[in-house]
Amino acid sequence: MEMDFERCYRAVDSRDQRFDGWFYTGVTSTGIYCRPSCPAITPKRQNVRFFPSAAAAQGAGLRACRRCRPDAAPGSPQWDIRADVVGRAMRLIADGVVDRSGVPGLASRLGYTERHLHRMLSAEMGAGPLALARAQRAQTARILIETTDLGMAEIAFAAGFGSVRQFNDTLREVYASAPSDLRTARGRQQAATGAGTIALRLAYRPPLHARALLDFLAVRALPGVDEVRDGTYRRGLRLPHGTGEVALTPADGHVAATLRLADLRDLAPAVARCRRLLDLDADPTAIDATLAADPALAPAVAAEPGIRVPRAVDGFEMAVRAIVGQQISVTAAQKALTRLLAAQDPVDHEVDEADGDRTPGQPHDQRGKAGRGGAAGAGGLRGFLSAEELLGLPDSGFGMPSARRETLRGLARAVVDGSVDLVAGVDREEAVRRLLALPGIGPWTANYLAMRALGDPDILLSTDLAVRRGAAALGLPDTQKTLDGYAERWRPWRSYATIRLWRAA
Repeated sequence: MEMDFERCYRAVDSRDQRFDGWFYTGVTSTGIYCRPSCPAITPKRQNVRFFPSAAAAQGAGLRACRRCRPDAAPGSPQWDIRADVVGRAMRLIADGVVDRSGVPGLASRLGYTERHLHRMLSAEMGAGPLALARAQRAQTARILIETTDLGMAEIAFAAGFGSVRQFNDTLREVYASAPSDLRTARGRQQAATGAGTIALRLAYRPPLHARALLDFLAVRALPGVDEVRDGTYRRGLRLPHGTGEVALTPADGHVAATLRLADLRDLAPAVARCRRLLDLDADPTAIDATLAADPALAPAVAAEPGIRVPRAVDGFEMAVRAIVGQQISVTAAQKALTRLLAAQDPVDHEVDEADGDRTPGQPHDQRGKAGRGGAAGAGGLRGFLSAEELLGLPDSGFGMPSARRETLRGLARAVVDGSVDLVAGVDREEAVRRLLALPGIGPWTANYLAMRALGDPDILLSTDLAVRRGAAALGLPDTQKTLDGYAERWRPWRSYATIRLWRAA
C-alpha cells in the first residue's frame, strides 16, 4: 500500500480494521500514534502524520496509544510476503536475529553491508534495524509485564535489553509510563500461572477461516509433536535458546496463544513463528477479491472467506515431512514419520496400520482422518527432529526406501553445513535452486516448501493430482499446461488458490 495521505485518512476516518498494520497514524497534537481502526475521535487533518512502522512513529517522538495498542496490531502483509531485502529483513528482525546477533549478524544473513541495509530500511520503514528491533523489544517487554509476575530485571533481559536502565528508558519513551505503572494498569488481564507460561492474543485481519486451518493441520499431526483437540492446535517448538510448547485457539478477532518457554528470551521468535504458521499477517480481503474475480472460484470464496495458507514453524521439519510424503498416502506418511521420531526417542507411539495409495507428487490432502493427532506424551509435546539429530539416527531407524533415506540425509547435511537455509528470511529463489540441486528433490517438493516453509504467496502446484482434481471439480482446466496458463489470472495469490483447489478436491 502506498502512503497516500487521502487514502490513509479515509481509512482512519472509517476506522477500517483492514488497514491495521499497513500503516500507523501519528497525532501531533496529542503526541500519540494509533492503529487506523482506533475508536478515538478522528483527528484533524493538520494534526495527522502517517508512518510505515511503529518504530518510525516512535522515532518521531510519539508514544503508543493506550486504547488501541498499535504496537500489537497485525504485521504488515507487505513485509510478510515480499521477497526483496526489506521484506526478508523484517522477517528476520521479527524472529529476533538482531537481538541474538546484532545488526552485523542481520546484514551478514542478507548479504549487505550494515550501512546499505540501514539505508534501505530507513527509506521504506522510516527506521533502521536497531530502531525496529527496539520497538519489538518494547512490545515483548509489555507482554511479559502484563502476563507474568516476573521481576522487572528478569523481564528486561528476557525481552532483549542490554540493561535495566535501557529497559526503563525505552518503556517510558514508548508508552509514557514506567514499567511498574504498566503492571499496575493491566486491569482485567490475569497473570499466567506457571513458570515460563505466557498467555497473549495474536491479532489478525478478518475474516479468518479457522476450521480450514485446523482441518489441514489435524490430518498431518504427529504423535508427540503436534495435535488438534477441542478447537485448539498444540505443538512443540524448537527455539533459538531452548524448547517450548504452544496452544493456539482461534477466537473472534484474535488467536489466543498460551506459550510455555524454557527461556523467555524466545518469546518474540515464538510469537513470530506462530503468526507465520497460521498466516495471520495475510490480507484476506485483497486475496479473496482477486480470486473471486474468477467466476469459477467466486462461489467457493463466498462460501469460505478468509482461507489462509498453513505455513511452518520450522523449515527443516517441513522439508522432512514433504520428502517423506512423496508418492505415498497421508496415512503412510504419518506412519513413516512416527517411526522416524521413535528411532530418536523410542516411546510408545501409536501408529495406524491402515494405508492407502497416492499418486506421485500428490501432497497430504484432506482424506486423512479428521482430527487425527497423537496424544501428548508424559513430558508434553516436543519439537521435531533437528538436522543434527536426523544425521545421528541409525540407518535402520528410517523405515523407508534407501533412496528416500539418502535424500533426507543429504538435506540434513546441507542444512548443517549451511548450503541450504530454510528460515523465513532466506532468498526464496536461491533456496529453491539449492533444494533442486539435492538428489531426490524435484520441482513439486521445492515449490511445496517455497509455499509452506518460505511463505511464497504465488505458488501453483499444477503437477499435483489433488490440485488438478480440485480444478476439474470446479470446471477449470485440469491438465498441467492448461491450468498453468489459466492460473495467471490468480497472481500474485496462487498459493491461496492451491489451498482452495485442494479443498475442492
